[in-house]
Amino acid sequence: MSTPDVNKPAAGAPGAAKKTRRRFGGTHAQILSAVTFYKVLAYATGFMLLLVVVEMIAAYGMHSHIMIGGPEGLLSLTDKDFSDTAEGFNFSTTVLIVHGWMYVVYLIADFRLWQMMRWPFKQFLVMALGGVVPLLSFIVERRIHRQVESELAAHPEAASRY
Repeated sequence: MSTPDVNKPAAGAPGAAKKTRRRFGGTHAQILSAVTFYKVLAYATGFMLLLVVVEMIAAYGMHSHIMIGGPEGLLSLTDKDFSDTAEGFNFSTTVLIVHGWMYVVYLIADFRLWQMMRWPFKQFLVMALGGVVPLLSFIVERRIHRQVESELAAHPEAASRY
């Protein structure tokens, strides 16, 4: 009969640390791929959102659209009423369309990472807000990236899923 270790707390004792097994929705490599995809889209969507802010200032503050090329020069502000008939490339409309589609892909990246990490739904909502609130995508991305790395490092036993 062996003697119990007095330095080790007994099971069920108040000092006993209960280690729970963390389960991910993918392997570590898949999660790292998802977080890289998320990071790229977070920065791209954040940059496009800043361009949307510039466009909104031009559209609602100056009642103009941003035009590229045309008779007024390389970059010009054209009155909204005449932007449809003006020569050149309507940069304002392009920024809005590109940001809209990029946000859809950003949401896919959010969902993919959220699903693999098996986080609560609140976490997904915070990630989704990153593409709507200016500068928030850069802040949220940094926190999410750190959180993913720390959870993966803390649970190496969950690396093999298959």
